[in-house]
Order: sequence, then C-alpha cells, then structure tokens
Amino acid sequence: MERGEWDNQTLLMEFLLPGLGDAHELQTPLFVLCLTIYTVTMVGNMLIIVLVITDPHLHTPMYFFLVNLSSLETCYSYSILPRLLVSFLPGDRTISVQGCMAQFFSFGTFATSECYLLADMSYDRYLAICKPLHYSGLMNWKVCLQLVTGSWVVGLLISTGITSFIARQRFCGPSAIDHFFCEEAPLLELSCSDTVMIRILIIILSFPDVVFPFLFTLASYVCIIAAILRIPSSIGRHKAFSTCSSHLTMVIVFCGTLIIVYMLPRTVPLRQLNKLFFFHTVLTPLINPLIYSLRNREVKGTLER
Repeated sequence: MERGEWDNQTLLMEFLLPGLGDAHELQTPLFVLCLTIYTVTMVGNMLIIVLVITDPHLHTPMYFFLVNLSSLETCYSYSILPRLLVSFLPGDRTISVQGCMAQFFSFGTFATSECYLLADMSYDRYLAICKPLHYSGLMNWKVCLQLVTGSWVVGLLISTGITSFIARQRFCGPSAIDHFFCEEAPLLELSCSDTVMIRILIIILSFPDVVFPFLFTLASYVCIIAAILRIPSSIGRHKAFSTCSSHLTMVIVFCGTLIIVYMLPRTVPLRQLNKLFFFHTVLTPLINPLIYSLRNREVKGTLER
C-alpha cells in the first residue's frame, strides 16, 4: 500500500467497510436478505419501466415521472447494495479512497435527484387535482422533460460540490468507516484535516438538497388534501386521494427518513440507530414497485395483459 506522511500521520489510501457489524452468525441470513432485496428491487423497477414504455395507455406525465423514479431507484440500489453484499462475504472488505468517493458521489446524486423528482411528482398531482381544467396545458411533455432534467442536474451539481470538498480531505485513520457504505458523517470522522468549513457547507447545502423539495412536496399535499376535502361525494374524494396516496407514501418514507438521519446527532448510542434508518433508504427502492403495482389499477391491468 502506498503511504505518505503529513504532520507525522500516515495517510490512508483505502478504507475498511465492515458492513452492518461483526456478528458472524448473522452474516449468511443478512446476505440472503440483502440479495433478495436487491434482486426484487432491480426486477420490480425494471418491470415498471418496461410496462410503462410498452403500454400506450400509460404514456402520461404521471407515468413518465414514475419511469424516471424507477430508473433512479435502480441506480440508487446499484450504488449501495452490491458493496453491502460483499461485506457479508469472507475476504477483503477494503475499498480504495477513490472508490469510496465514487460511491459517495453516486449515492448523493441519486438521493438528491430523487428528492426533487418526488417534488415534481407532487406538483403533477397538485395540477391534476387542484387545476384539472388547465392540467394538459400546464403539464405538457416539454414541462415534464424540463422538470426531470432539472432533478438530475440539481442532484449532479450538489453531489459534485460536496464530493469535491470531501475528496480534498486528508484521511489518517482509523481506517474503518462506521457504516455499511461511504457516507458523509463517518467519512469526516476519519479526516485529519479541519472539517469545520465543510460541515458548515454540508448544513447549508442540506436545505436545497432535502429540506426545500420536502417542504415544497408538503405544501403541495396540503393544497391537494384541502381540495379533496371540498369534493362533495365520498366516492369522488376516495378516487382523488387514491391517485396520490402511493406517491405520498414514498415521500414520507424516503424524505422523512433522510431528514431524521441527518437530524440525529452522531453520538455513540445513536450510531446503530442511524444505520437502521439508512437501511430503510435501502428498502425504499423495494417499496416503490410494490406500492405502485399493488395499489395502481392501471399498472396491474397492464401487467395482467
């Protein structure tokens, strides 16, 4: 291993990713569980993409956003789960600094893009329910493409900014990352550089990263629920709410989990709880195809055909 010296401290060229812990008796069950989650996630999301593309009845803005959400979920899972599976196998559990930065960059890009895409989907549902007569004009294909492109670009820019600052840090040990993937907080704990400025930057960027799209989504659903409650018939209210209940579930699980994770202090008793909440973000891509297929009559009809 190549080594350099800085202030009499050995610089790290690779990290150790211990996974979810050193309980050897649980390694096999956890490997099977995570492999099942990964397989179902990839197959389920790719199935949704194929169904929407092949069925002309699903060529609407809502399903266009759903295809992009499934694509993000597929990439999101691919950036975390394969490395987590490796950590359950006997052998080398190290990852190079460059590989760790690449994983961190990928995770940040897809997670941020998903936050904005969920906000786009809430705006789509807001227009469909609160402004149905103007929906086709306001949510045309040009607007859909601009919203989706904007989600990917914002995720890419924010992740590039944070990753570039973290990559400039000097890491001098210990080498073990206290997580099952390369995440910002445990990475900075291994830095022997001054991390005050980068921590302030991360707090500032957390607002356009997670908080702003979550508040926008929340405001959209306040308007949506208010509009639904004004519908005179119970059947109409049920039908209107059923069109956005699946998306609302995704928003609560995904954005809510991220906000809780980054609000929890990095104290020793709460570290395992932090990992547990992050593991829920691994489960989110699995939930997506399930709730959109089991609770959506159009998707189920296409699947049956």
